[in-house]
Amino acid sequence: MKKSLICGISGQDGAYLASLLLTKGHTVYGTSRDAEVSSFRNLETLGIRDKVKLESMALNDFRSVLQVLIKTEPDEIYNLAGQTSVGLSFAQPVETLESIATGTLNLLEAIRFTKAPIKFYNAGSSECFGDTGEFPANESTPFRPRSPYAVAKSASFWEVANYREAYNIFACSGILFNHDSPLRPERFVTQKIISAICRIADGSSEQLILGNTNIQRDWGWADDYVEAMYLMLQQPEPDDYVIATGQSNSLQKFVEAGFAYFGIEASDRIMIDQSLFRPSEIMKSYGDPEKAKQKLGWQAKHEMKDIITMMIEAKVKNADWRK
Repeated sequence: MKKSLICGISGQDGAYLASLLLTKGHTVYGTSRDAEVSSFRNLETLGIRDKVKLESMALNDFRSVLQVLIKTEPDEIYNLAGQTSVGLSFAQPVETLESIATGTLNLLEAIRFTKAPIKFYNAGSSECFGDTGEFPANESTPFRPRSPYAVAKSASFWEVANYREAYNIFACSGILFNHDSPLRPERFVTQKIISAICRIADGSSEQLILGNTNIQRDWGWADDYVEAMYLMLQQPEPDDYVIATGQSNSLQKFVEAGFAYFGIEASDRIMIDQSLFRPSEIMKSYGDPEKAKQKLGWQAKHEMKDIITMMIEAKVKNADWRK
């Protein structure tokens, strides 16, 4: 029976990945900075809270990382931890860099130190590419990070590549484009939109306040994307992969499709707030997942409209959504 360690198990991807690995027969360990006080709400939502083993670990503390690796002896490590908000990274650039770049480095160094045959997955990000323009980004597209978050993710990507080449560690990065689900916290714009639309459909007179709605993104479904993470560590050789749907849609279209689910005209319910615009914005971003399709046998099962429908239906089924 394989043992897998998920760093960042309390987040959206961590919870879905834990659920997938349990179906594969893995013993699943998960980490949080303080496992005794963390709520692990997403694990509760998926009904797997009592099926995973939880450990406290501070990724910016090498001793803490090493202790957990020695205790759990994992066959696989999935690094999904770190500050996850692009917007917040402008306000907290140092914390963002430390939690992502230093955290990744500590995990890689601990694997090297223990000499254990651990396979390592690192969560990369499409933000590293910056604006892709009219051509989808693939594994050969240069990085042009435009936020502290993207800079940190770019650094972690090259750390993984360096340790793979220098120390022959099975380490790979998944460069994932935007992916969502009902487990997203409301500080993410997609969940903010879905929640507001549901309240408006229920009779609220509020307006949906947004920043730049002309941005275009490649939106996928989180449960699809964690399967790609798993498949990367089942390959005979480590490699990096772009994970995306290959389609790009504007935030305006996302909003309109959400309102259309309830038969509501979107134009009267949206207000643009210039203060929500980012200091440097990516106007268009989408990926080319052909390598993942050819080598992993993976492709996205859901498109943007599917994602909006599933998020809305999950929201209205939740008895607490109006609170």
